[in-house]
Amino acid sequence: MRDLIQNTSTKGKLILAGSALGVVLVAVLILKLASAPSYTTLVSGIDPAQTSKITAALDEKGVKWQLENNGTAIAVDKSQTAQARVALAEQGLPQQGTAGWELFDKQKLGASNLQQQVTYQRALEGELARTIEQVQGVSSAQVNLVLPPEDNLFQDQSSTAKASVLLSTGGAGLEPGAVRGIAQLVASSVKGLKLDNVSITDASGQLLWPNGNSGDPGSSATLKQAAESRYDSQLGASLNTLLAQTIGPGKGEVQVRSDLNVDQTTRESLTYSKKGVPLKTHKETETLRGAGGGGGVAGTGSNIPTYSTGGAGGNSSYKHTVGDTQWGVDKTVERTKVAPGAVNKLHVAVLVDKTVPPAELQQLKTVLSSAAGLDPKRGDTIAISQVAFAKQPAPAKPGVVTSILGPLKYVGLGVALLAFLFFMARHLKRRESEALTGEPVWLRELEQPTPISQLEGGMRRMPEAPPMPDSPGREQMEQILAQEPERVAQQVRAWMNEE
Repeated sequence: MRDLIQNTSTKGKLILAGSALGVVLVAVLILKLASAPSYTTLVSGIDPAQTSKITAALDEKGVKWQLENNGTAIAVDKSQTAQARVALAEQGLPQQGTAGWELFDKQKLGASNLQQQVTYQRALEGELARTIEQVQGVSSAQVNLVLPPEDNLFQDQSSTAKASVLLSTGGAGLEPGAVRGIAQLVASSVKGLKLDNVSITDASGQLLWPNGNSGDPGSSATLKQAAESRYDSQLGASLNTLLAQTIGPGKGEVQVRSDLNVDQTTRESLTYSKKGVPLKTHKETETLRGAGGGGGVAGTGSNIPTYSTGGAGGNSSYKHTVGDTQWGVDKTVERTKVAPGAVNKLHVAVLVDKTVPPAELQQLKTVLSSAAGLDPKRGDTIAISQVAFAKQPAPAKPGVVTSILGPLKYVGLGVALLAFLFFMARHLKRRESEALTGEPVWLRELEQPTPISQLEGGMRRMPEAPPMPDSPGREQMEQILAQEPERVAQQVRAWMNEE
């Protein structure tokens, strides 16, 4: 390598130095990118006033961090996430923006009833805000309560509790069921607060509660709409799957529109049996036995009845039976709670491509009607039409993952530089070998001084040679003259002294 560098021209040395420097820079860049820390978000939505406290706690533990979202979020090195969480927990950071029941941890001695009442109201508002923020889709919440005084002696002068809630959803809307759930949560958490006295608004000022259907406990219009949408989606998805398996994907589409009965009712029925059931039976029997006949002496003696066996005529008996039965009617009472969701009407629309044979349309209509459970008596309908579908574009070829392109680009650059150095060194070595094989005679003569007279005599005897073309030896001579002028000058002085 030393000989190669010594025998290389100045231009070649500059190229080698530049290539080596480029390889070193690329290697340093690759190592820097590979060793760069990967950051992950630790906390977000924090108060900018607490940012300095959080960063100070992280610096104290030696955790690498960076700010995000204009100072409202802090990201840390992914490998130090657990250490960062412990560091913030030790300092009690980040502090909650809304105080809750912890307000009672710092009570002043001698606080008045009014101060305690205000502290209780603030704590209750803070706890409600924290609870509402846990609802999916709510980024922040603020609750304001109006609580009536408890020491009011007159009932006609007492006021009712009220609450207002301000929600921040980050641009995403909330479902009507979620809004109603928040209103019910607030009303159930405050003593004496009714659901109608809760008002909920979003960040844009739109009133979410109470709405037009808030008076109806079930919000039947909203429930009916949501139930029909779910039913249409589920039934349409199953019919589309059946259609795709029958005629092929992309050749048909099914749309379902339903009319559901979402009223929840209770049905009672009373049924009597044809045969009665005896409930109670009562029976009484009276029997009398004694002497019979109508003879005897007139007077009181013969008129007084006696139970003696004597007398004119034979024996006689009397028997009387009385009975009654209470009959009960067998009846059955049935109470049935009818769940909502019964189908009033169902309409199905089917679109198929022109490529489907018309002979198959009737079969498709029969199959889809059976799968959807259509009932003509109920007024259900199904319609099938053929139209020319637009051609689906060819699926694009999956491209290379962009995350791999970065490292591959640097690796390719490094390989290209190494190949350049290899071929450059090989080319220079080949030129050096060619120059050594054709070494000129004058280079060997420079090693030992030759008298000028001998050179002149040799020149007289030798015929005049034609001028020599440019050769690698001449170039090498010029390089020696440029690199070692002192040695050439010494040789010339020696020639001059000999003469």
